[in-house]
Amino acid sequence: MKQTIQSVLLHGILLLIAAGMIFPMFWMILLSLREHPESYETFFSLLSAPTVLKNYADALGSDTFGMYFLNSVIVGLVVTVGNMLFCLMCGYAFARRDFIGKPLLFMTILGVLIIPPQVIMIPLYRLMVQFGWINTYWALIVPWMVTPFGIFLLRQYIQGLPTDIEDAARIDGAGEWYILFRIVMPLCKPVLTVLGIYIFLGNWNSFLFPFLFTNEESMRTLPVGLAFYIGKQSIDWGHLMAGAGISAIPVLVLFIVFHKQIIQGLTAGALKE
Repeated sequence: MKQTIQSVLLHGILLLIAAGMIFPMFWMILLSLREHPESYETFFSLLSAPTVLKNYADALGSDTFGMYFLNSVIVGLVVTVGNMLFCLMCGYAFARRDFIGKPLLFMTILGVLIIPPQVIMIPLYRLMVQFGWINTYWALIVPWMVTPFGIFLLRQYIQGLPTDIEDAARIDGAGEWYILFRIVMPLCKPVLTVLGIYIFLGNWNSFLFPFLFTNEESMRTLPVGLAFYIGKQSIDWGHLMAGAGISAIPVLVLFIVFHKQIIQGLTAGALKE
């Protein structure tokens, strides 16, 4: 009886937490399916209002929205691939190679993790201006091609891998590049998947730096473009929520496709002996 009560309470708490997480998504979709949702006075009147797809049609039919979406896809994919490649190389070097200043350099990388992004906002902006990269993909991509978190994550994971296969490959005459990309990289597939999704989501939702580094409409990403639905006097809630709903589709697709790899990567460290 006691176990039954505990199970009911546990599932009840989990259901409440799940409802709290799902409600913002439900609210976004509800507003996006109503024409002029700000005109409804109560939640029930909004809920009973007729469903329309006009906001989605307007968003998809807009040239600027398609441009924002394309910019976000390009930046997100290039930065994600860059992080998976360069963080793998750096993590392998820290995990397997010995070189002068290795402990100090790794501590420096860990130190960067505790620095808030807002601290580097002004110096990074000045650097982009000096390079002439404002309103270019270079400013949106190059500063984020490798991250301290990715290096740390790959280093910790590679350290937990057995070295027997790598040693056998060296005996057979394999070079370091062959070992890295043909032996270590396939073994790191779970953690690379987790890192890739983490980096993609971070860049897909990034607002501050794309907003700073772009002042032309043609270079804006989705989060920056959606912000312009918020006017000085009013907010176009219908089109804003429709745009946000469309921008959430790639995130949901990523989770549906790679949810097994995400769980495997997150639990891999706990399953190692």
